[in-house]
Order: sequence, then C-alpha cells, then structure tokens
Amino acid sequence: MNEVLVITMLVVSIVGFLACGVWVGLTLAGAAWLGMELFTARSAGDAMAITIWGAASSWTLTALPLFLWMGEILFRTRLSQDLFSGLAPWLNRIPGRLLHTNVIGCAIFAAVSGSSAATIATIGKMTIPELGRRGYPQDKVLGTLAGAGTLGLMIPPSIIMIVYGVAADVSISRLFIAGVFPGLMLAVLFMGYIAIWALMHPAQVPESDAHMPLIEKIKASRNLIPVVILIAAVLGAIYTGFATATEAAAIGVAGSLVLSLLQGSLTWRTFTESLMGATRLYCMIALILAGAQFLTLSMGYIGLPRALAEWIGSLGLSQFGLIVALMVFFVILGCLLDGISIVVLTMGVLLPTVQAAGIDLIWFGIFLVLVIEMAQITPPVGFNLFVLSGMTGKELPYLARVTLPMFALMVGATLLLYFVPELATWLPAQMRTAGF
Repeated sequence: MNEVLVITMLVVSIVGFLACGVWVGLTLAGAAWLGMELFTARSAGDAMAITIWGAASSWTLTALPLFLWMGEILFRTRLSQDLFSGLAPWLNRIPGRLLHTNVIGCAIFAAVSGSSAATIATIGKMTIPELGRRGYPQDKVLGTLAGAGTLGLMIPPSIIMIVYGVAADVSISRLFIAGVFPGLMLAVLFMGYIAIWALMHPAQVPESDAHMPLIEKIKASRNLIPVVILIAAVLGAIYTGFATATEAAAIGVAGSLVLSLLQGSLTWRTFTESLMGATRLYCMIALILAGAQFLTLSMGYIGLPRALAEWIGSLGLSQFGLIVALMVFFVILGCLLDGISIVVLTMGVLLPTVQAAGIDLIWFGIFLVLVIEMAQITPPVGFNLFVLSGMTGKELPYLARVTLPMFALMVGATLLLYFVPELATWLPAQMRTAGF
C-alpha cells in the first residue's frame, strides 16, 4: 500500500471538510470513514459505532467535565478576578506582566488534571476574558495559552506517562518524577519568551502600577487565599491518595461553589450558566475525542503508524539522527492522531530500536511526551488548537500562526533535553538510590 497516498487522502479530506465548515469532530470521523472504506475490508459503520461508544463511555474522561465546570464557576464568579488582582502586584515588575498568568496558571493546574484539554479549557476560561479586558494583545494571549496548556501532559500526574509506562514496562512513579524538571524548564522557557517579547514591544503591554509598596502587595495577595485553598484541596486530595483525579475534580467543583457562595458572587443565574457552559464545552471536546478515536482505529486498520515506525527502524541512524527522525515522525503523526493513540500504535515497533540505540527508556518517555506536546499545537489535528477554536471562534490557521513561537521553543527544549539528559534522568536516579 502506498503510505504517501493514504496520508495525502487523510490530510486533503480533513482540510476539505474543515474548509466546508464541518464540525471538527465530524471532520475527523468523516476522514476516518473514508480511510476505512477505501483502504480496508472492515465495515466502517460498525467500527464507527463501537469506537464512538467506547470513547464516550470512558471512565477516565469523567474528570474532564468536572474540571471544566470548576473553570466555568471560577470564570463566572469573582474568584477569577481575585486570582488576577492577587497576582498582578507581584507580576508587574516582570516584563510581560499578567501574560505570565497563562503559564503560571497552566503549570499549577497541570499538577491537578494531567490533561492538556482540561488545563487549557479551565485556565483559558479565566485568562482570556480577563487579559482581553485589561488590553493585552489577543494573539499573545491565545498563543501563550495554547503553548502553556501542553504542560498538562508533562507535569505529573500525566495520562500519557501512564500509558507509556504500561507500554514500555517502566516505573510510572519514576516517569512522573522525571517529568518535573522538563516541565519546569518548559514553563521557564515560555515565561522567558514572554519577557523578551515584552521588552521588544513595550507599547503593547498595558501600563500598571509597578511601584506598589510591599505592604500593599501583601494586602492585595489576600485575594489569592480562596483560590490557593481550592488548589491545595484538589492537589492534596490527589497526592495524599485521598481521592482519584475524578473525585478531586468533584472536590474542586464543590469547593468553588462554596467559596463563591461565601463571597456572595454565586447566584442561581451564574450557577446555571456555569453548568450549561461546561456542558457545551465538554460536548464539543467529547465530539472531537470521539472523532479522533475513530480516526485512530482507521489508521490502525490501514497499518500506517506501524509501517512508518518500521521504516524509521530500518534506516540504521545514529542515536542523534534517530532522535531527530523520531521527533519529525511523532510531530507528523500528531497531525493525524491524539497522543495516547500515538503511544499505543507505535511503541511495540519502536521500543526495540530505541533500546538497541542505547537510549534510556525513562528519558525516552519524557522525550515522547515533549514531542506529543508539540503535536498538540500542530494543525490539522492539534487538539489544543481545536479547544481554543471552540472557546474563541478563531480559525485554526490563525491559532497555529500565533502559537508558532511556542512550537519553536518546544523544539529547542527537545534539543536541550538530548544534550542535557540529566534534566530527565537525575531525579529518577536519586529516587532509585534512595530505594524507591
């Protein structure tokens, strides 16, 4: 079978459907149906029904609508404004000022959700309207949010790491701890980019009082207490083992309702609007997930991921050449598949090649998460771009363009991870030495 023909057909069909105004989830499902009808003997309709039902009934997704509802509550009550008023005095001296809340918020929430979609949707509900109201450039707001939202995959707990740990038979706890430094490195790179951009374009950064006395900053920080309590409750429930991610999300919803009620900003109208807003956003994300799952099944039957992986393994590349080839391969594959599907479909073929090249499997897991993060902001199936498009109504080409600097930073982070592998291996080594 001509893999180039299959890839061309899938890309052309996806772009064509999107150009005609077809919903993203239906676009992915339509491309998958065409692929199965043209290149496999399996009944496309039967496969579609089973796959969409499986995607819709997944228990692991139950945390997502709850986290989205928590974000809607924060957005529609005074809690999100309190978050900004508490952070503003401390960020005013940093070039870029409140643009950094995108990165800081995503880094914090990534440690709660483990999901890129939940991270970008929840933080975006708070930061997009607030930063827009304060006069920050929309392209920078959306670009930094899309990039920072990928931290949901790197900073533990991470769903992708769990899937890779099972597939590669490596310690998931060591994978989690290996992702700490790379996740922080990415956050620092994103904030560094914001600072450099702000220094080069000072006129585009809204003015604010950067000389507030320390005592005034501390007083303003009292506004952070409710949000900090909420985050601590959710994080504490997860890391103490008191609750699963889904149960912690429920705690977050209950906590945000209680806090907003105590503040007097929760009314019946804001309650119903937050519930309906979360429902609409989750339905949009769930439809995209269902379409992506069907596309994954279609490509699995066609055999495209396995064929491409086998081809890379047969090239006989050096270790660095193999890493570069795999980075390109995963980014291209990420244009068509979601992250979990990439891991499931390719690890069986690629892991022997990776081990033969002398690459540490813990390090490779972090590398894999990093390049899958890059694929999250790469069209035509960049999931973070889809979520942002659904939230803002912006077209995918515009979102891809404003996110390009973040993509370039991720490429740089991947190279830095290769040349300084201790970023991913030092903490797990200390963990092993300590007997964990």
